[in-house]
Order: sequence, then structure tokens, then C-alpha cells
Amino acid sequence: MNIWIYAISKNERQFCDRFMASCAGADGVLVLDTGSDDGTAERLRSLGAVVSTAVITPWRFDTARNVALELVPEDADICLALDLDEVLAPGWREAIEAAWSEGVTRGRYLYVWSHDLSGGDGVTFFADKLHSRRGYHWRYPVHEVLSAETPETQAVIPGLRVDHWPDNTKSRSSYLPLLELAVREDPANDRNTHYLGREYMFHRRYGEAIETLLRHLSLPTATWKAERAASMRYIAHCCDALGDWRSAAHWLERAADEAPTQREGPFDLAMLYYRRGDWALCRYWAMRTLAVAERDYNYMTDPAAWGPEPYDLSAIANWHLGHCDEALDAARAALELAPGDERLRRNVEIIQGGAVNGRTE
Repeated sequence: MNIWIYAISKNERQFCDRFMASCAGADGVLVLDTGSDDGTAERLRSLGAVVSTAVITPWRFDTARNVALELVPEDADICLALDLDEVLAPGWREAIEAAWSEGVTRGRYLYVWSHDLSGGDGVTFFADKLHSRRGYHWRYPVHEVLSAETPETQAVIPGLRVDHWPDNTKSRSSYLPLLELAVREDPANDRNTHYLGREYMFHRRYGEAIETLLRHLSLPTATWKAERAASMRYIAHCCDALGDWRSAAHWLERAADEAPTQREGPFDLAMLYYRRGDWALCRYWAMRTLAVAERDYNYMTDPAAWGPEPYDLSAIANWHLGHCDEALDAARAALELAPGDERLRRNVEIIQGGAVNGRTE
């Protein structure tokens, strides 16, 4: 089995050594450098990568990745597309070889997009950039996707994990104009419309975000409930930022109903009512959050919804409502998930002590 890794790069010298070390075991590593002036290409070559250079004008991520893919040797069996700020977990090659059977053309694997301050998993979902050498190409100027040219067969690759460790100071200023371009090129594309609305939200252009996200929800192809629920949550965030908490609550309730197997909608509602001091509704939505016991990695999950926070909200709400036993159980559960958190520890002590005048924080 001939496995190649391919990537694109520009001014990412700081990641070269870590990236190449994690790729150990590949039959080859191909990197298309698109204009580095910090020694990225030279360092990659010194570490054994095959490096080509190209200037992509106008810049599009799909064009760059397609050029890189074309440079992968024709005799490669399997390709894995990575970025230099990503790291393969040890044992990656053995995981692929164990799971890749005859007829499989594409693999899905665990992708950790972000990490918390302690290095634990943050936003996590399944990615699918492992594929056969032939029959695939990249589409869309940004948030590009790998598109199959013929019917494909996918397999989950247990044990294959990629961690994303980005330079958070790096600008994402190119994303918005590229997303606007993507939607102009294909106005009926629900995925790109969703991402454009989200990007407007990131830029605090809340009116345009709401308008775009509503258009996403109106598209006949927008049937993926997890993504629809995400659009509803983003609309709620915009409404809240504009001072309309009632509309925010309405959209979060719709999100919770749209994707009942996800925690994010009810968690956001519990947070909203916590901020408003409505302890009965905070308790209700915290309990709804915790009722979702299994984490679905088919869509991006909010790590806060799966950490100590839902238990913490339940503890605080129950304490204010006088449900001390429930409050103590929830506070202990929160502390178990974050044993180093002094605030959570104090909350347990306050509830255990039955302090009449105490307040959880």
C-alpha cells in the first residue's frame, strides 16, 4: 500500500519539524509552497519532503489543493490531505492499513480542530480527506471540499486521528471575500451559504449574518439537521448581540428541536437563562442538555456543552431553587470533570455545608 501525504504551505516554517515528524511512515510527503519567504520550502526539503512551488493567482484554496494533488505520483494508492499546522497521531499508518479494504475509496477519521487551555480536545468531528489517488478533486474557493468524480465507498478508520494546532495570530481576512465569491458562483449551494452567514457573524455584521442564515434555511437542499440547527444558533447569537434576547431564545428552541441529539441548542438556552437569572428555565435546559448522553462527531461539537459547564449550570440553578440534593450531585459531577477548578470546588463546599446565606458563584 503506497500512501502519500500532500499539503499546501505559505510561511509556516514554525510547523515544519513537527509536521514532518508526525508524517513518519508515509511513502512520500508532497508540499506545494505558494510563496513562502521565511524558509518553509527549504526546511521541508531538508526534512525529506518533495516540495514544489507555485503562485496561485487569484488565490483559491481549491486551486492550490488540486495543483498539489496533481503532483502526487500516479502510483500512489492512498492520499491524505493535511495542512502544516496539523499533526498525525502515532500509529496512523497501521490504522489505515487495518481498515482500508478492497473497494474503499475514502476514509473518515477523528479530527480535533481545537484544544482547551490544558491541551484537551475541543471542537471535534469526523474529517474525510483520506482518499484514493484517482477520482477526486477539490471544490470551492475556501472551506474547500473533496469531491468524488464517480460513486465512492467510505470507511471509518478507527485509530486515525489528526490534531489541529494553529497559529491563532494568523489572519483569516481572506475567508470572507472568498466565501462571498463561492456564493456568487453557486447561489444555491447550502453549505457555502451557511458558512458565509457564519463568517458575517464572526465579523459582527449581524444583519447580513441573519439574512444569509435565513436564506440558508430556506434552500431546498439545506436538509442536514445538524447544520440547520447551527444556522439557527448563529441567528440566535446575532439576535442576542443586537439586544433581542426573546428572539434569541426562540431560535435556540428551534435549534434544540431541529437536532435533538445535539447538546448545543439546549446548552446555549441554559446559558441564556443563567445570564438572565431565570433559574427554573436554566435548570430545565441544563437538564435537557445532560439528557443527550452520546456525543455525535458527524458535526462540529461545542466542547463547553460536553465539559463541566452543563453540570455547573444545573448546580447553580438547583441551588437558587432550593433543590440542594440535586445541586450537590450536579456540583460534584462538574468538579469531577474539572478537578482543578477552584470555583467549582468552592461551590461543592458551599452546598455541602448547607450555607443558608451562601451563594454558588
